[in-house]
Amino acid sequence: MEARSEDTMFETSHVLGAELASSPLLALAWRQCGLAAAAAATASFAAEEVDDVLYVAFSGAGSIQSMIDSDCFFSTMPLASACGRELFSPLVSEDGDVETVLVQACALQLFFSIFDTPQFWKLMETMKTGNKKVIFTGHSVGGSLASLVSLYFLCSLLSSSSSQPFLLCITFGSPLLGNEALSQIIIRERWTGKFCHVVSQHDIVPRLLFCPQNSISIQLIICLLQSCQFYMACPLLAKPSSQSSSAHKAELHQFISNQITPLCGEQKLTSHQQNSKFMPFGCYALCSNEGMVCIDNPIAVIRMLCLTFMTGSAKLSIEEEHLCYGGLVKKASHLLMQKNKIDLVGDVPRSNCAAGISLALKASGIGVEDKRVMDARQCLEMSMKTGRSPSLNCANLSIRLAKITPCRAQIEWYKACCDSDMGYYDSFKQRKASKRDSKVNMNRIKLACFWDDLVDMVHSNQLPHDVHKRAKWVNAAHFYQLLVEPLDIAEYYRVQMHKTKGHYLAHGRERRYEVFDKWWRERHKGLFEKDDRRRSKFAGLTQDPCFWARVEEAREWLEEATSNCHGNLFKLKLICEKLNAFDFYASTLVEKKEVSVDVLAPNSSYNVWLEEWKVLKVRLGLQFRF
Repeated sequence: MEARSEDTMFETSHVLGAELASSPLLALAWRQCGLAAAAAATASFAAEEVDDVLYVAFSGAGSIQSMIDSDCFFSTMPLASACGRELFSPLVSEDGDVETVLVQACALQLFFSIFDTPQFWKLMETMKTGNKKVIFTGHSVGGSLASLVSLYFLCSLLSSSSSQPFLLCITFGSPLLGNEALSQIIIRERWTGKFCHVVSQHDIVPRLLFCPQNSISIQLIICLLQSCQFYMACPLLAKPSSQSSSAHKAELHQFISNQITPLCGEQKLTSHQQNSKFMPFGCYALCSNEGMVCIDNPIAVIRMLCLTFMTGSAKLSIEEEHLCYGGLVKKASHLLMQKNKIDLVGDVPRSNCAAGISLALKASGIGVEDKRVMDARQCLEMSMKTGRSPSLNCANLSIRLAKITPCRAQIEWYKACCDSDMGYYDSFKQRKASKRDSKVNMNRIKLACFWDDLVDMVHSNQLPHDVHKRAKWVNAAHFYQLLVEPLDIAEYYRVQMHKTKGHYLAHGRERRYEVFDKWWRERHKGLFEKDDRRRSKFAGLTQDPCFWARVEEAREWLEEATSNCHGNLFKLKLICEKLNAFDFYASTLVEKKEVSVDVLAPNSSYNVWLEEWKVLKVRLGLQFRF
C-alpha cells in the first residue's frame, strides 16, 4: 500500500525550539542584555567574550528620548537613503518595481546615534579583522538596534566580497523592524537563519506595531519602556507587578487582541497585513511556560504571534511579561529533561507530522481545548508545506528545463547552418516565411516564457533562496542569453521597434536579461576584474549578448555621419568619436576571439558596417585624425 505524502513529512518547529533551548546561547545573550541595560547611562552597548564567542548587547534607552521628541515609534524611514548615507546599499534592489525598504524610525535614529561613535567603529574593526564568532543581542528596542547593526555588518561584508564569519542576532521582546521588502530581501540573501527573535506568549511589545498608528498612546509606550529599562538595569529590585492595574492591563490586552484578530485566520497576505507597514523577518522563537517553537515563514509568524497572544490569559503584569525572558529561557531548558507527552483527545495522532504539530502547539502555549487550536494547527501545517514548496518548485523547473532543451538545440542547429554566409543574427532579421524560420521563432518564444517564469518565481520567493547562485541555473541562464538575445535584438529591429520606442539597449531589453547579467557578474566577480586570457579559437557564442544592438546603433551613427559630411563639423566630430569608440571595442572583442564566427561572416551587419566605416574614415581623413 502506497504511503500518503503526509506520512513521510515531519513538523520540526518544536525540534528546532528544543535545540535552541538546549544551547547556552539564549541564557548568555539574556545575561548580556542585562549588562547593557546596567551600562546604558555611559555606553550604548556592552561586549563580552565567552568561549571564543563575542556577545555584544545593545540598549534601547536612547530611543525613549527620541520617541518623546518626535513620536516616531509607529513611523518608518527608508533604510538605504536615510540621512543621505548609503550604509545599507546592498539592500537596495536594482529593479525599479521593487518596494522601498522601510524600517522603524526610532530604531534607525538610534542606530545613527551610535554609528559615528569611536566605540562603534572600534567594535566593527575588531569584528572584521579578528574573524570572530559574534552574537548581537538586545532586549526590546535594543533588539531592533541589534538587528540594524547586524544588517549593516552583513551589508558591509557583502559590498567588500569578504567571507562571512559566524554571525547571529538574538533579540528578546523586540518590536517589528521593517516592511515586507526588507523581509523578502533577507530571505533572498539567505540571512533568515542569522536572526532569532525570542517572543513570549503575552508580551505586548512585539505585537504593538500590528496596531494602527496612534491607536495607542505614545505616553503609555514610553512609560512601559522606561519602567522595563529601569528594572532591567536593576534586576535585584522587586518586579513591577503593581505598575498597571488589573483593569488597565485587561483593557490594553483586549484592545490589542481586537486589533490583531483579523490576522489570525488567514493563510495568505490579507488587506489588513498589506496596509501594515511592518512584516517579520528571520526566525521567531515563540516561548511559553510549556516550551519553545521556531518558525521562519513570515505569514505563519504573524498568525502565531496573534494566536498565542489571544490564547489563555496573562498572569503577570504588562511589565513583567516584557521582562520574563530570563525565566522562560531557563524553564525551557529544564523542560528538556522531562518527557513531553501529547494531550490526546480521541484518536492517536495519525502520522509523524500530526504528532509533531501537537507537540509544537503545546510548546507554544496553545492547548488542545483552546478555541484557537484549529487555526494554529492549520498555520503550522501551512508553514511546513510552504517550507518544502521552494525545493519542489525547483525540482519541477528542472523537469521543465529538460523538456524545453530541444528548443534550444534547434536554435543551435539553426545558428550552425547560417554562420558561413551572413550569420544567424542577420539571417533571422531578414527571414522570410519559411517553415524553418517560423520554428526558430516559436522556440525563441517558448524559451522566453520559461525563463520569465523562473525570474518571476525567484522574485516572489517561490524558489530556494540561493537558486540565483547555483551553477546549474546561472550557467543555463547565461548560455540561453548568449544564444537567444541576439534573436530578440534581430526581431526588435526587424519590426522597426527602435523607430517608435528607441534603441534596444535603452528601451527594448527584457528584464530577464538584466537579471541574468547580475547573476553572472555576482558568480564571476573576480573574473571581470583582471581577465587577460586569450582564446585559441573563436567563441561558440559572442560573449557580449548585446553586441548586435551596439552594431545597430553604430550603423545609425554611420548613416548620420555620411549624410552630414559637409554639415555641422562639431556634430560630425561627436558622431565620429562614438563610431571610433565602437570600432575599438568591437576590434578588441575580435582580437581576443570573444565573438562567434558569425560576426565575421562575409555579409554580416558588422562586416558591412566595418567596410563602410573604413570608406568614411578615408573620406574624412583630411578633416579628422583617427
